[in-house]
Amino acid sequence: MAEAQLQQFLEKVRQLNAFVALTQAKANVREALSACSNHHEVVALAAQHGFEIGRRWGDSGPAATQQQTCSSDQSNLLASACPPAGEERVEPLIEGPGWRLERIHSCQASSPEGFWYDQSESEWVMVLRGSTKVQFHDEAEPRDLCAGDSLLITPHRRHRVVTTDQDPGTLWLALFWSADA
Repeated sequence: MAEAQLQQFLEKVRQLNAFVALTQAKANVREALSACSNHHEVVALAAQHGFEIGRRWGDSGPAATQQQTCSSDQSNLLASACPPAGEERVEPLIEGPGWRLERIHSCQASSPEGFWYDQSESEWVMVLRGSTKVQFHDEAEPRDLCAGDSLLITPHRRHRVVTTDQDPGTLWLALFWSADA
């Protein structure tokens, strides 16, 4: 482990320990923590109290939540303003006969309760930034995906988005194609 990664790890442990100490000292924070039902809610609660515990390996320092791009034009896949909470923005990037590539930017978005996608196309998704939970109808537990993770969804495999990150959101790359292509 490089020194920078070691320091990043030690800082995260320090912040986790301080957050735990706060939950032990303040009953209202402990109650709020026990009411959390997923990782995203715990990270958001910690952030409300000044702790940055949600950063993953490979993310840069506190500025990791800001747009860090080198390109001044629209060709940078990471350059995207976060949509309003509860929404997502879909941007077609390129397409051909029977296929299309999209960038999807989600902010605290989820599929409506009881709704399942059931699409006739194959879909491959990759999380470029942030994290998400995707639930398949035929699996008991949702899958956690974070930056760099990908997933192949075959046609008619029912699935739903359980949650995506708060600002700066979850940024996806999605490739759709039909069997006829």
